[in-house]
Order: sequence, then C-alpha cells, then structure tokens
Amino acid sequence: MGLVKAKAVATAESAEPIQQQSCQELAAALEDADATVRRHAAQQITSCLDAATMLMSRLKREENTAVREAILNSLLRLHDPSIGSGLADCLRSEDAALRNDVIEAFKQLGGEVKPILRSLLADPDPDVRIFVVNILNSERHPDVEQWLIKVIERDAHVNVCATAVDLLCEVGTEAAINPLLDLKARFVTDAYIQFASDLALKRIRES
Repeated sequence: MGLVKAKAVATAESAEPIQQQSCQELAAALEDADATVRRHAAQQITSCLDAATMLMSRLKREENTAVREAILNSLLRLHDPSIGSGLADCLRSEDAALRNDVIEAFKQLGGEVKPILRSLLADPDPDVRIFVVNILNSERHPDVEQWLIKVIERDAHVNVCATAVDLLCEVGTEAAINPLLDLKARFVTDAYIQFASDLALKRIRES
C-alpha cells in the first residue's frame, strides 16, 4: 500500500499545472465545437467582466446537457441583476429541456427574482404563466398565496388557474376560500377545476 501511495504522490507532483486562460480565450472557448471545452470555459469565466452576458448568450443556444448545467451553475454564482430577465426569455424557448433547467434555476434564485416572476404572471403566453406558477411551488415567502389568489381571480386561462389551484392545495389558507368558490362558479363546467378546488377547500377547512 505504501508503494501505491508514493506513486500517486509522485504522479500528482509531476503533473503540469492547469493553464490559466484570459477572458478573451474563455469567451472563444465558450463557443468551441468541443462540448468539454465549452463546459470548462463556462466554469472558469465567472471572473470576467461580461461573464453573465456571454453565459446567457451561450445558454440560449446550448444543446449539451453537461455544458448547460455548467452555464447555469456559473450564472447562479454570479448574482448578476440581468440573470433573471435572461432566464425569463428562456422560458419562451421551444426546447423543453432548457425550459425545465431554467425553472430549476429560478427556484434556486429564490426571492431575488420576485419582481420578474410577478411580471411574468401577466405574460401574454399562458404557458409562461404556468411555468411561473411551477416556479412558485418552491417559494415559501409570504406573498405566494396572494399571488396565487390573484391568478385564480384574474387569469382567463383554465390551465393556468388549475396549476395555481394545485399549489393552493398546499399553501392555501382561509384567505383563499372565497376566491376558490368564485373560481368554481367561473369554470362551473370544468371537471378538474371543480375537483381541485374542492380538494383545496377541504384541506384548508380541515387545517
């Protein structure tokens, strides 16, 4: 065992140090044809001045899962104010995998993206509004229930309301009772709205 350890130490000592790259080199590497090169660049570029802009630009075009994960991890470490709006744009992508990764990233950002999420609840695209409700599923700040109540009071799209009701089953209080009853009356012929609203009302009243 001693010989093995000695060999390992010798190997480590003889290994060449990792070459540091300039920001210009990292920017070029982020666009390299080799996914491994792009992934390493995404991990190392965070100290560069325009890192958030470069990473976001690459994220919108990146198809490799490992590279995309590295980009998102770096973006989360940056805490750049522009990240939220860039991620919001990705929610409109036709790439389902990208949308799912961005939803998870939003969940990790937490309260710092509240203004963006609030604005997206009024987005013209009902799919985007549904994605935002799914993001709120991880948020446990005091505003979540009030946001969901506004959704079921104002949103005309039944699927958006249904998604909001599903979450109200978990976070709803007595404040949601009348809005849920009004929702049932508004979508009286929709079987799922009736079922989900009744379930939410039952859990709220029994809690």
